[in-house]
Amino acid sequence: MSAVDRRSNIGRSMLIALAVSAAALTAVSTAAGAVQPFSAKFTATQMSVSGDATQYVRTGGTGPAVLLLHGFGDTGDMWQPLAELLVRDHLVIVPDLRGMGLSSHPEGGYEKTGQARDLAAILDQLGVQQITLVTHDIGNMVGYALAAQFPQRVSRWIVMDAPVPGLGNWEKQLVNPLVWHFNFRGPDVERLVAGRERILLDRFYNELSAHPAGIDEPTRQHYAELYAKPRAIHDAFSGQFAAFTRDAEENKTLFAKNGKLPMPVLAIGGDHSYGAAMKTELETMASDVQGAVITDSGHWIMEEQPRQAIDIITNYIAADPKKRLTRSEVDAVKTEVAGAGTSGLPAVTTRVLFGDPKAAGLYTIELHVAPNTTIEAHTHRDMRTAVVLEGMWYFGYGSKNERSLEKALAPGSFYTEPAGERHFARTGAEGATVEITGYGPTDTVYVAAGGHGGV
Repeated sequence: MSAVDRRSNIGRSMLIALAVSAAALTAVSTAAGAVQPFSAKFTATQMSVSGDATQYVRTGGTGPAVLLLHGFGDTGDMWQPLAELLVRDHLVIVPDLRGMGLSSHPEGGYEKTGQARDLAAILDQLGVQQITLVTHDIGNMVGYALAAQFPQRVSRWIVMDAPVPGLGNWEKQLVNPLVWHFNFRGPDVERLVAGRERILLDRFYNELSAHPAGIDEPTRQHYAELYAKPRAIHDAFSGQFAAFTRDAEENKTLFAKNGKLPMPVLAIGGDHSYGAAMKTELETMASDVQGAVITDSGHWIMEEQPRQAIDIITNYIAADPKKRLTRSEVDAVKTEVAGAGTSGLPAVTTRVLFGDPKAAGLYTIELHVAPNTTIEAHTHRDMRTAVVLEGMWYFGYGSKNERSLEKALAPGSFYTEPAGERHFARTGAEGATVEITGYGPTDTVYVAAGGHGGV
């Protein structure tokens, strides 16, 4: 039996099916403020798409893939604080939409079904088969087209604060006076806006936010400079917005053919914007919809209330109980020295495969213990089960390390660490790898004060 097979068997033996908190992900500062550059964990590439065009795509990290799609008034830069958290244990993909941001500016191809096919081709180029999809504004429209045409490639969809053309209450949305800009286009309109892009964007930020002052000056200036680039306003108005009528027709056709989306959906609205109505809206087009409302926020959720949004999104992503990792994908998960729920020795490196051992909920960690390491007697507050994956693991119950109490556990062996039960372990000349599953938050308390062990 392979290590992967043993992992699968042990995972199936655990019958706990509870959501896992990801609160620890929010330790990075997410206070509202100026747009920040993506870190060195990300690289950016112009990737070829249909119509001799390119899309500017940021990618970073390894693990399950997450695709983040922005809307009008933003670019992929809006996702930076969320992306920097997800990149710890995900492959994060952040494009600028067609004709927007730093992508090229083709004259056509702005129908959302076509843009979705371009994204599918980008995923192919990246070797990605399935994604968690996170979208806002026009990104919702491209997102629906992607999920409807390629449902097998979208495991979950997190959708924020904008409707989808042709579906739900779209017809009512068209007579909402706040969306007069849907038909604001043409050569004279572009002449009117030229050199005044900041004034135009200020209208959106001011009228569609809960508190205009919450969208700061550096953020406004950042996007004004991007939308002042040649053809940027043209492609937004005469490209993205002008395609809405065709998008509505194509979405109705997709819905008639395929019915409601099968994947789980989380619909998020700002309480000064769509609010709880986002859930109602998405229930017309998807079978499994949860809802969340961001308090004290208008449409610009990631700018106005980033911490609330990030907490909700990361918790939803972390709570998914469906996880399938090959051995190579497990090996790609970031390691840390002496992580939570371990002996605290520098000779122990840890991979968190599921959940968060520091938070409430189910977790699984993989420990690699260096050769000739002794771990002194200790306890954990939670009940844990474990399987030996590699090497020989000498494990015993008791208040101090005694060879007479040890049992030699070869690869494939199973053991338990009951809550509060004193136990100890050591490795031989080859070291060992063990996988432990428990229900956090966990801890490690040594029987002897200051005890750890050594190499």
